[in-house]
Amino acid sequence: MNRVGIQKGMTIADIGAGEGYYTIRLAQRVGPEGRVLAEDIVPAVRDALATRVARERLDNVSVRLGDPDDPKLPPDSFDRVLMVHMYHEIEKPYHFLWNMRPAMRPEGEVVVVDADRPVAQHGTPPGLLQCEFAAVGYRMLRIESMPSAGGYLAVFRAEGPRPEPSDIMPCTDQGASPAPTPSP
Repeated sequence: MNRVGIQKGMTIADIGAGEGYYTIRLAQRVGPEGRVLAEDIVPAVRDALATRVARERLDNVSVRLGDPDDPKLPPDSFDRVLMVHMYHEIEKPYHFLWNMRPAMRPEGEVVVVDADRPVAQHGTPPGLLQCEFAAVGYRMLRIESMPSAGGYLAVFRAEGPRPEPSDIMPCTDQGASPAPTPSP
C-alpha cells in the first residue's frame, strides 16, 4: 500500500478479493472518508467476505460479485484498482481490461502484483502483462521487483481514448509484441 500511494480518503477496488486479506487493510488505510469495493467472481467467496465485512463493521467497504471478463465497476470511481496474485486467472484479459477502463478516475492507477512465471504456472510474464495492458490503452508507469510477493509489482494508467474491441491486437505468448491479426 505504501508503494502505490494508498492514502486516507481514496476509493479503491480490490479485484479478486478472496477472503479479504487486502480489503480489511485497505479499509483501515483509506479511513472512514475513503471507500473500498471488494469484488470476487465466486458467490460463496463473496458471501463469506460480506459476512466478515459486516461482522467487523467495515462501513467503508462494499462487496460485489463480478463476472470473469467484467469486474462491473461503476464509472469514473477509482483512484486505485488492485489485482494481487489474480491477473493470471483472467481468461479473457482484453475483455476484462476493456470493461474495467471506464471505472478509472483520470489519474487512477491499476496495480498488479503477480509472479514472474508462465500463466500455466500461475503467474504472468512482465512482457505479456505490459503488452496486454498496452493493447487496451494503458501505459505502464513502473514495474519493480517484489521478492516478498514472489514476483513484481506493476502500475498502469489508462491513456487516450479506449480502443474499439475490434482494434485490440492480441499479444504473442511471450508478450513481446501484438499478434498480426485483430481480436474478435
